[in-house]
Amino acid sequence: MKVVDFLKHKREILAQHPFELKDWLSPAIRDYWREFQQKAHLHPLLGRVLDPHGETQHGQQRESVAVAQVANGQPAMVQEPAIELDEAAAALYAELQGRIGEETHVGEWLHVSQQMIDQFAAVTGDHQWIHTNPERAAAESPFKTTIAHGFLTLALLPQLTGSVDESTPEFPTARMVVNFGLDQVRFPYPIKVESNIRARTKLARVTPIKGGLELLKEIKVEIEGIRRPGCVIESVTRIYF
Repeated sequence: MKVVDFLKHKREILAQHPFELKDWLSPAIRDYWREFQQKAHLHPLLGRVLDPHGETQHGQQRESVAVAQVANGQPAMVQEPAIELDEAAAALYAELQGRIGEETHVGEWLHVSQQMIDQFAAVTGDHQWIHTNPERAAAESPFKTTIAHGFLTLALLPQLTGSVDESTPEFPTARMVVNFGLDQVRFPYPIKVESNIRARTKLARVTPIKGGLELLKEIKVEIEGIRRPGCVIESVTRIYF
């Protein structure tokens, strides 16, 4: 099914739940949606493409025009859904809007030891020799040494990004901060044992949601002395007040 046909078919449901769109999309359709965003400079959620109420006299007409505009790569000039934020959320939203595109955090270097890799293997059951057998890795691996699990790198993100320090919380006015998921993950270069790694975080998007804000962060895990990153992530965080 074409993306435009999908949107037309789901328009009534999506109009009632505009902020759940991205959660419902399959990975393939998400890729098409990103292309639409880039070409049409759209808001990342469907709220600006579909009338959030869909019950006005000309709502259906505006909806059809908006979908056609998206298909033609044109900006869809449709009203955003109204999300009421409390005082603390509104203040943080205004602050973060001015920081979109900025690098918001550069972490400290973290040493990746064989003990760390082995402990992760013990917890997850992933004892593949490229991670846990230094002798075989030296003889057979193209990397000539063991490498960290990709999921170990992801598991280290809270520490690498400094988001778990209760003494200095990133969002002190928030009631709760939730890891909502990852939009995209790539491992461009292996993280070899005895490497030092750190994360650089850039704020890509801030979206009001019911009860708080949703943040999209672009995180790059650097390897000391290596030009290519060990991991590149699009991370989604939800902040509730």
